[in-house]
Amino acid sequence: MSVATKLMTLEEYLNYDDGTDTRYELVNGELIAMPPESVLNHQIASFLFASFLQLGILYYCLSIGAQIAVSGYRATARQPDLIVLSEEVATALEGASQDLITHDMPPPQLVVEVVSPKQENRDYRYKRTEYVARQIPEYWIVDPIAQKITVLEWVDGLYEEMVY
Repeated sequence: MSVATKLMTLEEYLNYDDGTDTRYELVNGELIAMPPESVLNHQIASFLFASFLQLGILYYCLSIGAQIAVSGYRATARQPDLIVLSEEVATALEGASQDLITHDMPPPQLVVEVVSPKQENRDYRYKRTEYVARQIPEYWIVDPIAQKITVLEWVDGLYEEMVY
């Protein structure tokens, strides 16, 4: 659901505060209220976070809640459920005023989206296009509703898809 009537810049979005706990994404300049995450979505993201830690990925290279600036018709910032950062991106975010991977930073190594009910187009279609434009090496779509995981791997400028 679009909230603001005036289109926002990325800077205006980063400084926006309506005094609530509502999560937002900026999509083509529009402030979009995100639906509350389900308990299952939180559990999946937390499980993956813990699994990555056990695999030896350093804690500061894992992020739940960080955002990534992507290309759109106008300013767009997405908030994936989980991001695996390279050491370079983790270092670039140290001391930053916002937990946002900007266009001048390298892309994260992996972005994980857990599909929410009635949000399938957002994760399967729109974000896929935006993440490929950012050249994110790997993008996972975890779909608890369809009970499948789609792994998209960057190969020669496009994503190759494997479905499990």
